[in-house]
Amino acid sequence: MSVTDKSATASDADARSCRLAFLGLGIMGAAMSANLAAAGSSVRGWNRTPGRSGAKTAEAAGVVISSSIKEAVEQADIIFVCVNEVSDLEQVVLGADGVSAHAKPGAVVVDMGTSGPAAAIRVAGALKVSGLKFLDAPVTGGDVGARNGTLTIMVGGDGADFEFVKPYFERIGKRIILCGPTGSGQGVKLCNQILCAVNLIGVCEALKLADQLGLKRDLVVDVCGTGAGGSWSLANLGAKIAAEDFEPAFMIKLILKDINLIDETISESGLELPGTDLAKCLFEKAVEVSGVNGDLQGTQAMFRAYLER
Repeated sequence: MSVTDKSATASDADARSCRLAFLGLGIMGAAMSANLAAAGSSVRGWNRTPGRSGAKTAEAAGVVISSSIKEAVEQADIIFVCVNEVSDLEQVVLGADGVSAHAKPGAVVVDMGTSGPAAAIRVAGALKVSGLKFLDAPVTGGDVGARNGTLTIMVGGDGADFEFVKPYFERIGKRIILCGPTGSGQGVKLCNQILCAVNLIGVCEALKLADQLGLKRDLVVDVCGTGAGGSWSLANLGAKIAAEDFEPAFMIKLILKDINLIDETISESGLELPGTDLAKCLFEKAVEVSGVNGDLQGTQAMFRAYLER
């Protein structure tokens, strides 16, 4: 395992030398591409839906917005991809008009979404046939970490490819870890998603008890956040629950997608994860009680499942 942090940040010259493409300019992709451009890198961005606010954010930071994947990637040395679904990743990277059809030989494709170990291995194999390299590099740290350049980046793939891309990872993340061969970054990310989902159960139950006892939710978040029960989930999502703010940074539909990837990954092993199963049920309940577009709420809306109890 190789680990780096901001103390090992590459020189400005190193971080400007490669031409970059960034495909997928949603909440996370827009912020990451903007940070790369702000650091002086040449970045071309592309989004499947033109005109979205993320593309405008990226463009304001210096990202050149392209009208097609071909235009974005044909001169790029490193191609970052940040999309939500495995099917989206495969279409953007391996589709008839995707990255593999237009990228120059030797370019490194970096998947920054959560797609699971099996998809990483599958995509890497297909790209190798086209003379392209691949790193799976999912992130954690939320939209705040993406904006502030403080993400944790979990990378799977070849060590030399990792070292080549690392100066750019350092522009968007604070802690960058080479976890092992292809698929390892995705594997660690699935472990992270279990922690996120199950920790949130504790946050919701603590605040539900606070309601029962007539305590202010924000008091519990503040006091318990400095003790042994403190966590990222309590500080960030607990504060949102206290304010009844269920607007998304990370949507329920995406955590459910990630839990389904976990289920697929363990399907033939016989491994049981009862805490993760409970979290899935609670997220699904929150969607049900919230009505139309309930899955587009932030994950903190799990609390709504407890309001029905």
